[in-house]
Amino acid sequence: MRAQAHTLEGIVASFLLITGLVFALQATAVTPLSASTSSQHIENQERAIAEGVLAAALENGTLEVAPVFWDNRTDYLRFHNTSSRQYYVDNLQPNLTFTNMLERNFGDAGIAYNVNIVHMTETGAERERRLVYRGVPSDNAVTASRIVTLYDDDVLYDHEGNPTTYTVSKGADEGKFYMSDAAPESAVFNVVKIEVVVWRM
Repeated sequence: MRAQAHTLEGIVASFLLITGLVFALQATAVTPLSASTSSQHIENQERAIAEGVLAAALENGTLEVAPVFWDNRTDYLRFHNTSSRQYYVDNLQPNLTFTNMLERNFGDAGIAYNVNIVHMTETGAERERRLVYRGVPSDNAVTASRIVTLYDDDVLYDHEGNPTTYTVSKGADEGKFYMSDAAPESAVFNVVKIEVVVWRM
């Protein structure tokens, strides 16, 4: 009888030991270095940096230059010194401070980014124009944006980053600026969303 009890006790102990081992093998510790959380951590960092660059550019006044860094000469009608594509790929201009800030924070670190300028039409529809295009974003891309308001008397900037006397409203009237006056009955010309999309290559 005692021998049977010892045998049964041994079987139960073995079962408990195996169950414990199976449980330990299936349990996965989630640490900051786990694949999913580290990826999320990187995305959060990239979004925070993009928001920081946008905030800094808005603060120092260079963000509002980006949508009006426009060549209004009849044979060009594109962002200064871009190709026929009309947007920057890898030929960023030294006099466009905002994109240079992005390049220092992302491009130099091997991180891709696009910059889109989303503006309104007279009918209230959104229209998007590329300022910088580095390709199709990955599934892990993050986005940050800021709003800039343009007024009728805001002016275009030349290729050296200096303001001209040519206003955005005149450019719209003459068909030499890519935006239209979205609020013709007011001093507001357009409300523009500058959007930065960032992803790791």
